[in-house]
Amino acid sequence: MTQNGNLKRRVRARAAKTGESYTAALRHVRQAPPDKPDSQSLRLAVAQTSLFNDPRDGSALRASGMEMRRLMRDAHKEGARLIHFPEGATCSPNKRIMSANGPRDIGPSDWSRFDWAVLREELDAVSKLARELGLWAVFGSVHRLTPPHRPHNSLYVISDRGELVTRYDERLLSNTKISFMYSPGKGPVTFEIDDLRFGCALGMEAHYPEMFTEYESLDVDCVLFSTTGETPSAAPPFAAEALGHAASNAYWVSYAAHAPQSVMVPSGIAAPDGRWNAQCPADGTPAIAVTDIATDRDHPARPWRRTARSDLYEAHKIDGDPRSDARNLY
Repeated sequence: MTQNGNLKRRVRARAAKTGESYTAALRHVRQAPPDKPDSQSLRLAVAQTSLFNDPRDGSALRASGMEMRRLMRDAHKEGARLIHFPEGATCSPNKRIMSANGPRDIGPSDWSRFDWAVLREELDAVSKLARELGLWAVFGSVHRLTPPHRPHNSLYVISDRGELVTRYDERLLSNTKISFMYSPGKGPVTFEIDDLRFGCALGMEAHYPEMFTEYESLDVDCVLFSTTGETPSAAPPFAAEALGHAASNAYWVSYAAHAPQSVMVPSGIAAPDGRWNAQCPADGTPAIAVTDIATDRDHPARPWRRTARSDLYEAHKIDGDPRSDARNLY
């Protein structure tokens, strides 16, 4: 049963990745070398960074980039293969600073206030360092679109070659974000490093469990969830949900938030058993936490939960009125 479930999981993963039919993917998997390991591991670093929320301030944008690169070097020294940053790691624009009607009244954001040229320089510097270190980097940034379209609130995925591999755009935006600030994204995003598959989530999307079950169906091994939060008091619900999603889907969840929130809950990496495997310091300072995330292809939890979510139970349901059966107990 376990071997059969493991085979089906590998076939579905290949079909989702390549677009092949199930039959074609099955043929490929059966012809694959038999010595391919059923477990993979990768050293992951999660970061908590300072909150920079004024995109008009070029010096602050540069300070943000410098801090990110310092943490990337720290992660490299710890042997990390991937570093995961919070939402808006480059800059998380404040809704009142951006408001054309503000700061007292929140209205449509005036994106001409953003120092886009400095942001571009810092993005290039981060990509260059990723190439130099051989380190993957996933970080939050505003993604500019052609006016009059609003930008996306995004996660950039930079490879160890310094190349933009993919970009995830926040889909389920807050009321303020969708009303005044950003354009929503369109779909889930996955990418692979060393045969491990990652998914991305952003902002307030931890509140929506269907997004995390969607990533489970896409065979991810880890979801990278980046958030910010305006106050430390907002951190506990998001962190609790990250643990819950890890446990209910039996995969890893990396939770990255800004350093000011760490006094309540620091950034951390949740294991598939729903417990923190590593956490940053809870002292409000920029930092990283590092751990090895590993997959267990033969673990029965995920195949069984998929079976349980199917029509498995229909054949076992009892016909008739269950209330009448209950009365017969007395």
